[in-house]
Parts: sequence; C-alpha cells; structure tokens
Amino acid sequence: MQRYYTRACNFYYGDQSKILVNKKKTIPLHQIKQISFDHIEIITRQSKKKISISQIKYLPNDLKKKVYLDLKKIKTKKKNFSNLDFKKVPNILGVLNLTPDSFSDGGKFNTKKRGISHAIKLYNDGADLIDVGGESTRPGSKVVNKEDEWKRINQILKSIVKKIPISLDTRKSEIMKNGIKLGVKLINDVSGLSFDSETISILKKYRIPFVIQHTLGTPENMQKNPKYKNELLEIYDFFEEKIKLLRSKGIKHNNIILDPGIGFGKKLKHNMNLIRSVSIFHSLGFPILVGNSRKKFIKDISKKNDSYNRIGGTISSSLYLMMQGVQILRIHDVNEVMQAIKVFKEIINK
Repeated sequence: MQRYYTRACNFYYGDQSKILVNKKKTIPLHQIKQISFDHIEIITRQSKKKISISQIKYLPNDLKKKVYLDLKKIKTKKKNFSNLDFKKVPNILGVLNLTPDSFSDGGKFNTKKRGISHAIKLYNDGADLIDVGGESTRPGSKVVNKEDEWKRINQILKSIVKKIPISLDTRKSEIMKNGIKLGVKLINDVSGLSFDSETISILKKYRIPFVIQHTLGTPENMQKNPKYKNELLEIYDFFEEKIKLLRSKGIKHNNIILDPGIGFGKKLKHNMNLIRSVSIFHSLGFPILVGNSRKKFIKDISKKNDSYNRIGGTISSSLYLMMQGVQILRIHDVNEVMQAIKVFKEIINK
C-alpha cells in the first residue's frame, strides 16, 4: 500500500502572513498568525505533487482524510516548555561545549571561568536556552566515559543552572539524572535515545522534556559513506517509530522536540534535502530543532574549510529555516544570528 506524506510549503512571514491568515487565504502554523502557508506537497517514495490548500477538497477521499489529519497536527497550537516560547519562531539554543575536542570550539570554553562567562554571554545575546555538553560527538570522535564527562560539566552546571535555563547535551542516562537533579530544563540526546538502554526509563521517571535526534550510526563511524534510499522519508519514519516506542514505554507527554540531525550520518546532498524540505516534520506534530550552526555543509558549499568562521552560512541557513517554521535553532554565534533575524523581520514587516 502506497504511503503518503504531507509537507506544508510556500510560507509567508510577518505582517503579510497575518493579513493572509485574516483573509483565510493561508493556514497559520501552530496557530501563529505570523507564519503561514498556502500550499502543501504530497510526497510518496515515487512522486511529489504540490497543490494549493484550496485544492485539497478535490483529492480522493482516502488521501484527503490523510492530508486533513496531517494538517490538524500542523495547525495545533504548541504548549510552551523548557523556557521555549512557541508563539515565536525561532527560539535559539545557544551552544556551550565544555570539551577539549569539539569540531568548532573545542578547548575554548572548557575552564570554569570561561565556561560560565560564555554561558552568560550567550543568554544575554538572546539565547532562550544554553545547551551544555561535555562530550564531543563530532565525526570520528570516540566515547568519553561518564566520569570524565560529568567532571567536565559538573562545576559549571552547578554555578549557572539556577540563573540561566540549561539544556543538557548528553547520551548517558546517569549524566541526565545528575543534570535533572540540578535543575536542567531539557535533555538533548544526539543518539536518538539509543546509546544508553536506561535513557528512556530516566526520561519517564523524571518527566523531563527531551530532544530526539536522528543519527545514522555513531559519531565514530557516521560519516563513513552514509546511504539512504530517501533520507527525508526514512528520517520521518524514524521519528514516527520512536514516538510509538516511547508511548509504549509509558511516556505520554508531548514535551518532545525532533531534530533531523544535520551532519550526523549525512552527506552534503542529504543535509541539503533535509534543510530544503524540513517543513515535512511539522506533520508529526512536535516542535522541530535544527543544528545548522557552523556545520560542514557550509564548508562543502563555500569551498572554505574554516570551522571557526562559518557565520555567513549559518545566518543564511538560519533565515531559511525560520521561514520554514523551524521552532528552534542550535547556534554558536547567538549575537550575530539574533541580529540577522531582527533585521530580517524589520525589513519584511510593514
């Protein structure tokens, strides 16, 4: 039986969107009038067809029913959690790597003084949450034992967690538990909750919001010729199956974020297709997070290998993702991206 997927597309942003929503010519994303769309793309593994929302009523009954179910999820208002405000697009997750070997800023902030100072700066620059990590998951990296990982982040977490909203970037259930007890507001697991068999139990016990990220393989091997038949639909199916698993394990809340995992087991063509068509994930009904900041696709396109200076590519992709309704961007250069977003919004609003 052929499977159909619904992707919202042809988005409008700002004042123009509000006008079109009020005239009932566009559908607001998650009831946010500032961002809306007037077309959908119906996708199968063999085909794509773009139609206006006014044409949905002419679809065959079974397909029409499927599209309307997807649209219900796309339109449903999102409840806020973890200091994230889903009435605005986007929220910013600031990156604080307390590691000696992260791909872009390893060793730059891994002392207590520098780590605390940078966390405060990111927050003051406009980040809604600070994503703190003590283990690099760059391509080729090896697992850090839990004692070393906790040692890297423990003192800094204790110093800032009551002052600044913190997300914890870890694959290990014991680190999650320690962080939750200190007061972190979100768990960000790049392994898609699959690295540690106890992770789901910890998430269920503490009922903490969390991110499900898609990764093909492990950081050690994920970039060794990753292959997909259709990366967009395979990752969509991955999220759907993971949500079913979580429901079967007793996690019933909707404080869940989906991250397609740019650069985690993906070549340039995979990353570009995911960014280009990221709005397909809205029909799963959960907020979307994208980590586009300073990623290798920027180097691949620009032909300049400087992981410290990819602000231009980060900003351009951030603005595109914002225009696709992505609710959260994971960003290193918070001040620069916030500046770009503010200027962009001012330009398009009359």
